[in-house]
Amino acid sequence: METIYLAGGCFWGVQRAFQLLYGVVSTTCGYVNGDIENPTYQRVCQGDTGFYECVRVDYDENLLPLTKILDVFFLIVHPEQYQQQGNDIGQQYQSGVFVVEETSYKIVEEYFKKVKDSYEMFYTEFGYLKNFYAAEDYHQDYLIKNPNGYCHVPLKIFEKIKNMNHSKQS
Repeated sequence: METIYLAGGCFWGVQRAFQLLYGVVSTTCGYVNGDIENPTYQRVCQGDTGFYECVRVDYDENLLPLTKILDVFFLIVHPEQYQQQGNDIGQQYQSGVFVVEETSYKIVEEYFKKVKDSYEMFYTEFGYLKNFYAAEDYHQDYLIKNPNGYCHVPLKIFEKIKNMNHSKQS
């Protein structure tokens, strides 16, 4: 089992996207790499804690390579947007990829080198995990509990992710 932390705007859509991906074992909405202990949603939304809304993704690396996770991540984020994803604007919506293991770091680093050239501006951050706090219960599985709830990720992207499960896992 491997773990990666993905900040891609509002965590509801990010969590739902990765729940649809074959090989993902679990997901947890939360707050990553901030400057206070035990943040709350209300506190993070003030924009001065350093935290990003994030999803912890635990996955089976034998079924799902990290590069495929990154492929999906870049389907749902706009790396050219700074502290924003779609209509969600604020420091907590900054996109980023955070890892714990050096092996994962090297894979993400190589991937970023390749993908950066596709964008005129590139603000998606990348680095090691500093800290992670799970978000409040009402944020967990939000789009499963509220299928018509707000989401910055277009529904057609969710369908694309589902279809990726039918392609060869490589």
